[in-house]
Amino acid sequence: MKARVVVLGAGFGGLELTTMLSEEFGEGIDVALIDKGEAFVFGFSKLDVMFGRRTPEQVRHYYHDMMKPGVRFVRTTARAIDPEAKRVVTDAGTFEADVLVVALGADLEPEATPGLLEGGHEFYSGEGAFALRDAIARFERGPAIVGVTGKSFKCPPAPSETALLLHDYLTARGRRQTTEIAVVMPFGVPIPPSPESSQAILAAFADRGIRFVKDTLVKALDPARKIAVLSDGSEMPYELFLGVPVHRVPQVVVESGLAADKYAWVPVNKQTLETRFPGVYAVGDVNGVGTPKAGVFAEGSAKVVGKAIIAQLRGGPAPEAYNGRGSCYLEFGGEQVARVDVQFLAGPKPVGSYQPPSQALVAEKKEFGASRVRRWFGNGW
Repeated sequence: MKARVVVLGAGFGGLELTTMLSEEFGEGIDVALIDKGEAFVFGFSKLDVMFGRRTPEQVRHYYHDMMKPGVRFVRTTARAIDPEAKRVVTDAGTFEADVLVVALGADLEPEATPGLLEGGHEFYSGEGAFALRDAIARFERGPAIVGVTGKSFKCPPAPSETALLLHDYLTARGRRQTTEIAVVMPFGVPIPPSPESSQAILAAFADRGIRFVKDTLVKALDPARKIAVLSDGSEMPYELFLGVPVHRVPQVVVESGLAADKYAWVPVNKQTLETRFPGVYAVGDVNGVGTPKAGVFAEGSAKVVGKAIIAQLRGGPAPEAYNGRGSCYLEFGGEQVARVDVQFLAGPKPVGSYQPPSQALVAEKKEFGASRVRRWFGNGW
């Protein structure tokens, strides 16, 4: 009888895990990959659409294009998860598993910030980022704020990248002198684990006249006055607000008992990514392992879980412990890309290194995306 693996979520973690299992077992395994969406979009592609470098259709990779032996993609919504029974109830029926992997990511909660929906824009969902393409095109004068509204959020470099790309966009259109740009973040520096990366970003901000407001969150917007209210009680005027919404655990995960509440990420064994329920794993943004909420870390944790499942079914040794290693590309504008390499779990504190912006890293970033598309979907980009 084929082993049954149910994977909830078709992001970096779900796509990498199902690819590994298909490569190892082919038709000898029964893998159900479940996601409510129709297409995968890289996080960095949202910025490409926002600033007019690509169209929405150019950055979508449709799940129906996947052809993986042993894997079936089911587009549906998970309504209930029973981690003890390893059972998932969806709109398309009930799925029973021998191994259950929760890779549902982090949900966005823009309504948690008063005024954000009425007076600002969020750019972390595909819909929000794509809609901003027109809003940014209309922005001609006044202050723009790139503001973080919650302490835990996906891709920590993204707010800084957005500010730098907005500077380029406005400069190219002759609007930069009539506008202001500020970044509001809950950290003392843009990328705390990598001081060298933070120094480079702050230098780029200073060179471009971008204000960095540190150790602060945007707690509310007053759309009538066009004011952003910060966590220290101070206020900042804005004409254009680009917000990073509060992130939360998906409700179906909270109701399953895997998470204590909507802001408590799923606790896992940091070495294996297994939850307190045997045979149930949480990979990527949904877990609380301590790495950034970014696709490359979801992919890395999925590889550990994939190797564990293969070892379990093949009878081999357990894989090495998850080390929380990952690399993130940083858009500096001017068609330049840098890279930060960070390892979070191999020592007493995170350690990061930095590669400065170069054209070579532009090509490397492009190949990073293209190689994943080839691996996960079997086609080029």
